[in-house]
Amino acid sequence: MVLRTGESVVVGRFAAGDSIEELTSLLHRAYADHAVAGRVFFASYQSFQDTAHRLGKGECWVALRGNQLVGTVTVAVPFEVPQGYPAPAGAGAFWQLAVDPSLRGTGLGQRLLVLAEERVAALGAAQIVIDTSAEAVELLGWYCRRGYRPVGTWRWDVTNYESVVLAKELSAG
Repeated sequence: MVLRTGESVVVGRFAAGDSIEELTSLLHRAYADHAVAGRVFFASYQSFQDTAHRLGKGECWVALRGNQLVGTVTVAVPFEVPQGYPAPAGAGAFWQLAVDPSLRGTGLGQRLLVLAEERVAALGAAQIVIDTSAEAVELLGWYCRRGYRPVGTWRWDVTNYESVVLAKELSAG
């Protein structure tokens, strides 16, 4: 894909031999602004082992600019949730959507979001869910402008905030 900057980025599956450490570093960089603002997203501090564990729960996709890892998203169908989590039954999900701070505003985040939606639909789910900090007003607005709607709230034990759970109906085909 070509970004708004004219730079080329290649998107593909995270594969055996790819660097968990590099992926974890990208997540830390991408979520650092949230941590500075007082919103401690798990991705801002997770360990290499946590990253590997989270990757094992779904399909991880990565974006490369040359040899540099600059974006990622992980998707799963079905989405295994704790009891009481307000996700629609049978929904798929995505997490660890991250773009290197140097590429914000280039369309890469939007492309990774579309990829997540396409993969969740291809894996058989009619809805997709995500949750994010209720305090991350700009991020909530970004999702809502892309068709996501709040369906409830949740409090994870690895963050310091209440999350808004958002869902979107996916198009068939």
